[in-house]
Amino acid sequence: MRNFFNKLIGKDDRFFELLESASKEAHDSATILETLYSQVGDSDVFDKTLEDLHVCRKKAKKLIMVISEDLCTKFATPIDRDDIEALCNALYRVPKNSCKIGERLSICPGKFRSDVVKKQISMLCQASGIVVRMTGTLRAIKHVEKIQDDYELVQTIEGDADKLMVGLLRALYQETVSSKEVIILKDIYERLEDTIDFCRDAAKIIFQVALKYS
Repeated sequence: MRNFFNKLIGKDDRFFELLESASKEAHDSATILETLYSQVGDSDVFDKTLEDLHVCRKKAKKLIMVISEDLCTKFATPIDRDDIEALCNALYRVPKNSCKIGERLSICPGKFRSDVVKKQISMLCQASGIVVRMTGTLRAIKHVEKIQDDYELVQTIEGDADKLMVGLLRALYQETVSSKEVIILKDIYERLEDTIDFCRDAAKIIFQVALKYS
């Protein structure tokens, strides 16, 4: 059915190219955030990396705007318009939230370090990397089982992040830490959890599209 539709209207890879680029910007923002976290307290390099993170968000925002414009002007799309819109919105929230986390890190104490935050950012990098791979399958959906495996992997990462979050909050509330530290860590923990959730949302949309068009 999909092949017939493409032959009828002429296959247009533009939406696929834009979505793939958006997914890469999402993953890039996560990897930049990982670098940024390692530079907290080193103002010589931190500010430059933070600017790189903002540039990444701007690129992602421009891609989303282009997709939105194309959705308004093009009669035919290779997959449902609602799916394209939902996917691009989920993808954009990753660099958007990564920037917010970077801004929080910019005002943290110079010696701020948390192994758990480091682990959360690593989870975000893993999840966003899988989403890049999944987005690349939209051009030619051949192996739904592989896409399902990737989706389940992102779900596992998101579930592990949720469990980690509960443990972190329990430790914050029960251990003797300053109120300032509780506020800083709770805010960053929650924003990272939300960002990983956006990766899961994107993976879910791709999996649903694969089921629909396989």
